[in-house]
Amino acid sequence: MNGNKIIDGKLIASQIKEEIKSEVTKLKVEKNITPGLAFILAGEDPASVSYVKGKGKTCEELGFYSVTNTLPGNTSENHILDLIEKYNEDKKINGILVQLPLPKHINEEKVIEAINYKKDVDGFHPQNIGRLMIGTNCFIPCTPYGILEMIHRSNIETKGKNLVVIGRSNIVGKPVANLFLRKSLSSTVTVCHSYTRNIKEYTLNADIIIAAIGKPHFLKRDMIKEGCVIIDVGINRIPDASKKTGNRLVGDVDFDDCFEKCSRITPVPGGVGLMTVAMLMKNTLDSTLGKIYE
Repeated sequence: MNGNKIIDGKLIASQIKEEIKSEVTKLKVEKNITPGLAFILAGEDPASVSYVKGKGKTCEELGFYSVTNTLPGNTSENHILDLIEKYNEDKKINGILVQLPLPKHINEEKVIEAINYKKDVDGFHPQNIGRLMIGTNCFIPCTPYGILEMIHRSNIETKGKNLVVIGRSNIVGKPVANLFLRKSLSSTVTVCHSYTRNIKEYTLNADIIIAAIGKPHFLKRDMIKEGCVIIDVGINRIPDASKKTGNRLVGDVDFDDCFEKCSRITPVPGGVGLMTVAMLMKNTLDSTLGKIYE
């Protein structure tokens, strides 16, 4: 297996975190400033609990100040809104992250809009999404930002390339499509989704494919052209009797099937997922430095 084909998310995320750590150390010594990140977690969804725990650990590793609010699933919407307001006003907090999904009785849209967009390090506030769309300074949602960094640091050309996004979620599909329309990237972007007829017609013409559809092993060898670049955003659990847990993680791309035909590919695990947390930290540092919004 040609290791040069693999875009190593673990390695790239590690490099970015080292860069952040170095800048944080400098910031503390020269200006006595520590980046601060507040987490709000409502309910006991195992994946959400694990994500927040991991993000808190990364904060510790990089020298950030962080605070985690773990709330029961029956927490009122007003209680979450009050917490957000508190952190909006707290000068020690540079970023606010409300872990999604929220319990069903809470209006996610209302909660996201309550966050000061200058502290919206997840990049989900309409102000940031709108600015992303018109191509001005904003916090970029962390997964699309991670994809951008992987492509940039792997010296993959985007200008004039046909880029196909499979999936149209607010978290990945829509923002990543808008991101690659920016003049600095200048890709020709097509977004495919569950109602797209003959997806294969589009993917066979793609120089770069970003798969974020949530279907294990959806993208196969016969759907891609020779030499294309594949970014696999999917994280799916499938049964595997050989594993202690009885399952294993796979992406939306059939990695083994596509490997020989593509020029570059991200693995799952070890790909985009690790980049998401690194870019959350980058957004928080940029918020602290006033790089996005002065």
